[in-house]
Amino acid sequence: MPEGADTIDRVLGELDEIIVWSRERSSRLGYFPALYRKVTAKVKEGIEQHAFDDGVQMERLDVVFANRYLSAIQAHRQGKPATAAWNETFVVAGRWSPIVLQHLLLGMNAHINLDLGIAAARTVAATELPCLRDDFNRINAILASLVGEVQAELAQIWPALRFFNRYLGNTQTAVINFSMEKARDRAWSVAEQLAPLGRSDQDAAIAQLDREVATFGRVVSNPGIVLGIVTRVVRLGELGSIQKKIDILI
Repeated sequence: MPEGADTIDRVLGELDEIIVWSRERSSRLGYFPALYRKVTAKVKEGIEQHAFDDGVQMERLDVVFANRYLSAIQAHRQGKPATAAWNETFVVAGRWSPIVLQHLLLGMNAHINLDLGIAAARTVAATELPCLRDDFNRINAILASLVGEVQAELAQIWPALRFFNRYLGNTQTAVINFSMEKARDRAWSVAEQLAPLGRSDQDAAIAQLDREVATFGRVVSNPGIVLGIVTRVVRLGELGSIQKKIDILI
């Protein structure tokens, strides 16, 4: 197992600590781990219910994956640089104007578009990577099962979202699931690219990918004039303190 958390239970414990730390400081850094904890708990449940072909291997993937985020936020809390993608996420957490959904998307961008492919490539040997794919794809079903719950939680923060959930619910869900599937497929392509490489070549490829993911993160946080007006309207309509929003997302 990698340095840091060595079991999925330890991952959950580390996420709990970050959430508590964020609540105590009224930090928007708590939004993403609140959502991420929910996903991790679902993966644990899937492992315990034998939803995967290889539960031991899936726990290893989950831990390698989680430690990418845990290392990044620990570095940030210590005043040290993290990857460019995570730095973009952490910097934006200090701003008032981004809406909760933007904070969540920034975290997902860094963790899925950068970290997931790296984690898959480092969970098994390159020759064994194809054996991981079916279980890797099953993660998407877990994420899809949480879409409705997360939509309902965001509607507690921005009540007008209930209208869109009611009248556009099926369309929204289809778009979200499609987007997650595309992100997952992209992460798998990254894993296939990285797995055969030596560590130095991997590091070079990861550095390039990190720059690309960070660039996309800047688009999420600064979506342009029209979408910027929309997000500002949403932000003005969001209810509750930072602590309350974290509690809703857990």
